Amino acid sequence: MPIRPENKHRYPDDWPAVSLAVKEDAGWRCECLGECGRGTHPGRCPNVHGQPAYGTGSRVILTTAHLDHVPERCDRSNLRAMCQGCHLHYDKDHHAQTRARTRAAKLAAAGQHTLPGFEEA
Repeated sequence: MPIRPENKHRYPDDWPAVSLAVKEDAGWRCECLGECGRGTHPGRCPNVHGQPAYGTGSRVILTTAHLDHVPERCDRSNLRAMCQGCHLHYDKDHHAQTRARTRAAKLAAAGQHTLPGFEEA
């Protein structure tokens, strides 16, 4: 998954090599064991980089996921090779929180404030 420009400084300079090593270690196959929560694959996800995805037939792009969503933590125990579907689903709650913070910051900068209990998720 592409790194957002505003987060690029949070990744180590050797991130491309780190990410490549994770994918090679995984045999270029998704390592998700159901953590994504999709409920579409029992056991390890069968998706393989460059091959058609199960269920959709779209071309699989293998990505490297930070299990704790912290780009600075790049030890192998915090990294997992995931197909784009598993990675997006794994990160969905994190993405919703980021969207809500970004929206609240934009509203605050424009002079709008949210009432407690009415924040968007």
